[in-house]
Amino acid sequence: MKLHTLPAIEGSTHKHKRLGCGRGSGHGKTSGRGHKGMKARSGGGVRTGFEGGQMPLYRKLPHRGFNNVNRIEFAPVNLSTIEKAGAAEVDRDVLVKAGLLRASTSLVKVLANGTLSKPVTVVAHKFSAAAKAAIERAGGKAVEIKAPALSAKVAE
Repeated sequence: MKLHTLPAIEGSTHKHKRLGCGRGSGHGKTSGRGHKGMKARSGGGVRTGFEGGQMPLYRKLPHRGFNNVNRIEFAPVNLSTIEKAGAAEVDRDVLVKAGLLRASTSLVKVLANGTLSKPVTVVAHKFSAAAKAAIERAGGKAVEIKAPALSAKVAE
């Protein structure tokens, strides 16, 4: 059985309304639009959110905050997460492979929550001062790489 061979179920299809075809059709003269008014005009009708002149809901609700279009988002990675990765060199790709970071994240910032038990080379876009100190205290290295998104924003 194919979709085009299925019969139409009784009452599922309707004859389309033929407008403006004389009084006998039942949809002549004003074509079912009534007499005058905004909804009778071509291109007429109320806009989205219009409540007949009453103060609309979207204007009653508080509008707070600000969304900066130039905001640069970093995925925070704690030292405890780096410890879980268990690699000698940890970068974004290692964390994604280990399932500790989402693949959609592009920029990484290392934060100092947790401790490191062995020396690790950490490659990231940013480090907090405390995280950098903790990595170096454990005998590792904190390598900061230039973020392509950051350099593009600075150039503008």
